[in-house]
Amino acid sequence: MQDARASYQLAFHRRWGHLRRARVRALAWLLDSPDLLDASAPHWQGRIASTGPVTLDVDRWLRALDHDPARLDAALGPRVYTRLGLYAEKLMAFYFQEQGRLVAHGLQIRANRNDTVGEFDFLLEAGPEALEHIEFATKFYLLQGEAGQEFDALVGPNLADSLGAKMRKIFGRQLELGAHPAAQPLLPRPVTLARALVKGWLFYPAGSWPAMSGITAGHCRGFWCALGELDTLGAGAFVVLPKLQWLAPFRTTQETATFTSAALHAELEAQFETNASPVLVAVVRATPGLVEEVERGFIVPNDWRVRAEARAAKDNMRNIVW
Repeated sequence: MQDARASYQLAFHRRWGHLRRARVRALAWLLDSPDLLDASAPHWQGRIASTGPVTLDVDRWLRALDHDPARLDAALGPRVYTRLGLYAEKLMAFYFQEQGRLVAHGLQIRANRNDTVGEFDFLLEAGPEALEHIEFATKFYLLQGEAGQEFDALVGPNLADSLGAKMRKIFGRQLELGAHPAAQPLLPRPVTLARALVKGWLFYPAGSWPAMSGITAGHCRGFWCALGELDTLGAGAFVVLPKLQWLAPFRTTQETATFTSAALHAELEAQFETNASPVLVAVVRATPGLVEEVERGFIVPNDWRVRAEARAAKDNMRNIVW
């Protein structure tokens, strides 16, 4: 695991510990966390967007929003979000709207009634004669295998995708949507710039990580381990993170149940018998009136590595090339 004294979590708590509301903390993380992809890396051909540093005005806006979240609550509405990606998109749409830049969010493009060409995540103001298309993603990937330099080795916890597959889709199809003939009648102005904004966390076995070209050096990161390796972490207290709390480091002043290593092992062993989905946990420091994340990681079923290797072999057979 990382040195807690130098972890991203510690820096986040220092800067944003005054924010009490989970939604506002999640928005602060989206705006202030390191971008997952290095915008200056030649690999991305200048097509990676960045949120950039949080300005003093945005800092004040977040503080005010934490004091009175009525506008944010109204924008999110009464629905119960189950998809983390949609939740993050709605938070970013609210931010762009409040900044006066949002032209459209989730604009679907159809060639005909039964053929959806794609969807613009965000269309933003880019001058009186132009629009900027932002393709937005919030992703969580685990490094599996020896090929640390390959984006296909960064896989989703449920093995449904990889960073390589995601970026091939974004670059090969989604960022080209502004030029599609079916989009033209719906665009008030031409799209002159199309970029991907990618936030997220990467997780590494045993808490070690290789330098990876194209990945921001200071990206948010954690560990992953099989259930049978849980005792090797040496952590004293854990919290299981619900999906909508995967964005910002966990922090609460409310009474919260924590697990010892043995209790977490028993809990997940029973859970994995019926549901093989990896579980994201926070290693926490619990003091009177405060539970605060120190580190985070995925605990995966003991057969996850075997399944991940089988999935990688299957993908290789398809000759997927970046």
